Amino acid sequence: MTIAIYGSRRQGEYLTRIARLLALLAERGVTVIMHSKLYRHLRSEVPGNLPVARVIGDEPFEADVAVSLGGDGTLLRTARWVGDREIPIAGVNTGHLGYLASYNINEIEPLVDELLSGNYDVMNRTLLSVTDADGCPVCDYPYALNEVAVLKAEDASMITSDVMIGSAPAARYQADGIIISTPTGSTGYNLSVGGPIIEPTAGVWIISPIAAHSLTMRPLVISDSNCMTVTTTCRARSYRVCLDGNSVDFEAGATIHVGRAPFVTRIIQRRGHSFIDTLRNKLKWGV
Repeated sequence: MTIAIYGSRRQGEYLTRIARLLALLAERGVTVIMHSKLYRHLRSEVPGNLPVARVIGDEPFEADVAVSLGGDGTLLRTARWVGDREIPIAGVNTGHLGYLASYNINEIEPLVDELLSGNYDVMNRTLLSVTDADGCPVCDYPYALNEVAVLKAEDASMITSDVMIGSAPAARYQADGIIISTPTGSTGYNLSVGGPIIEPTAGVWIISPIAAHSLTMRPLVISDSNCMTVTTTCRARSYRVCLDGNSVDFEAGATIHVGRAPFVTRIIQRRGHSFIDTLRNKLKWGV
């Protein structure tokens, strides 16, 4: 079995637990691939040899499972690292909330046992894809697992985004921006602006305005079979499009197309744990 490991370099007191994870995997005969940034950090902080068979950057690789060590931002970067290979990703939380992670860093032994035995479930999460007016990708990785945010430039006045859903004009949003969210991202940026929480496997997108000029503009939930066209104008010369926090600048008046990516991100979920359990435990519902 081959396991690929990607992680944040801000691990602090968890370095000994990560070293324990690598030792357990070696004892069980697992081949470990590790991203070079995490490997270099561990080499500088952890004494002795690390049982890592291969150190790679962002080049293509094959593995049975990927492990993300960090918070939700790290898991998003792990999903980008995996890309369209659809390798199941196990999130191990070493951050604060860790909403997307199924494991805690103090659960190393159960993690190894469950990954090697296949005792887990896999949830398919849809991604958004963004192209420009000519149908070309807007950046080297034009996909978002959480959201695509159309935002005003820094120190600029509000922007105006004309949104079409399919061939039908939907709305003109005069606001600081709009968020087009996946169900996975519904508990992130979308939630902070008053958008709804969506069950992760629901086949929908959410369009949520940010500080809308009109109080009648409210979040809208649509089928993920739709392709959206967004044309944004503003007083500034440019505006920003952020894909899971990665920004691309566009000239005022430019159009983008947002639709469903041709692949999914596969997230490992522990058996016996549900979406409602996560809401209750991570968001402190009922506390």
